[in-house]
Amino acid sequence: MLKWIVRLVLLAAVAFGLAQLVPYRVHNPKTRHEPPWSSPQTRQLAVAACFDCHSNQTRGTWYENIAPVAWWINHHVSEGRARLNFSEWAPGKYDGDRAARAVLRGSMPPPYYTWFGLHADAKLTAQQRQQLAAGLQATLGPGNDTGRYERQ
Repeated sequence: MLKWIVRLVLLAAVAFGLAQLVPYRVHNPKTRHEPPWSSPQTRQLAVAACFDCHSNQTRGTWYENIAPVAWWINHHVSEGRARLNFSEWAPGKYDGDRAARAVLRGSMPPPYYTWFGLHADAKLTAQQRQQLAAGLQATLGPGNDTGRYERQ
């Protein structure tokens, strides 16, 4: 029985080691065309609460480079950038009203993003949510309502 446990542990260690060789990590493209922010405060709140998933300026931590966490983070960031990317802004491309609703509802940033004290600067107060929502509406405008921010 002990022999099987040792083999299983060794197999798991080898599989974990091989998983580290899969180059599926978050990369930050050089494209940076930010919107004309309605105020410096709006940009500051967006950087704190949104940029890690919704820009080409993602800040990574050490554990985000370890598979399989790295794979999940990469997928999450790719989805976030597809819905809204502050680094690839173009007039009318994004809907500020939908982004504001996601912030006010509390679905953005997602609650798990600040679990265990991680990303503490993204834990917004009710007042900060109101300010960010108003700023996103003013910055992004009404957009084209394509449903890119939230699933209905």
